[in-house]
Amino acid sequence: MQGSTVRRLGLVLALVTALAGPAACSSPEPAERPAPDHRAPRGSALAALRSAERATERAGSARVESTTTMGALMSMTADGTLGWRDGITGTLTITYTGGTIADTMRRLGTTSMEARYLPDAYYARMGEKFAEQAGGKHWIRYAYDDLEALAGGSGAHLGDQMRSTTPNQSVELLLSSGDVRRAGRETVRGRTATHWSGTVDTAHVTDPGLKQRLTAAGVTSETVDIWVDERNLLVKKVEKARMANGLMTQTAHYDDYGVRVRAERPPRSDTGDFEDLVRQEAGRP
Repeated sequence: MQGSTVRRLGLVLALVTALAGPAACSSPEPAERPAPDHRAPRGSALAALRSAERATERAGSARVESTTTMGALMSMTADGTLGWRDGITGTLTITYTGGTIADTMRRLGTTSMEARYLPDAYYARMGEKFAEQAGGKHWIRYAYDDLEALAGGSGAHLGDQMRSTTPNQSVELLLSSGDVRRAGRETVRGRTATHWSGTVDTAHVTDPGLKQRLTAAGVTSETVDIWVDERNLLVKKVEKARMANGLMTQTAHYDDYGVRVRAERPPRSDTGDFEDLVRQEAGRP
């Protein structure tokens, strides 16, 4: 594999891993919505969702399992822990199970990588074949601010999005919905939970930061389904969306709230920098 291919893969992985995190932002795919048992009065729905947002935020950390597909580009699973008390921190094992990204990863000798989130940067550990083509470095460092350097402006505000990949972000999105519906009581992995469903119209979002992230990602509207247990904690969320490269579907489960989260910064000697990849890809010295 040539060095330029390694650099391009590094750029793609930065983008798809951010977008496929525990709280993806994307454009909607018209889908069959669950039939609600009744439309909750807006005041009571907002009160319930705000309670869920506060409880989830206070918990500070959780164990995450998610599956994501993005058209023919890739399908992946993620498993690990995330914390959000002082910026996002955590460690996930990401496995690419299909699509062109998985094919490329197989040529590098592995379809899995470790992802570490720290408050200032995100790190991805690649395989041995990748390291052979990347100056012996196994890790790529993506400083959130540097992600805006992605070609064509597609990285604008991507750092903000990566720093917002927490369960309460899904609740925040649903709070911005104008048609929140209670879709019934269901059992999620043994826990009784209330299913809430809604569509978020970016034009009606009042939170400036959230609206900026959605607009920068090209989102005009987004559908969100969440399940909240009796502790007011988010235990599941599902998104289905249409993106430029096809249908995006994501399901995430959250458990073990308050779990201890560890994310050590990889050795500097074994880490390449995303900014250097961008510079080399552009032909700059």
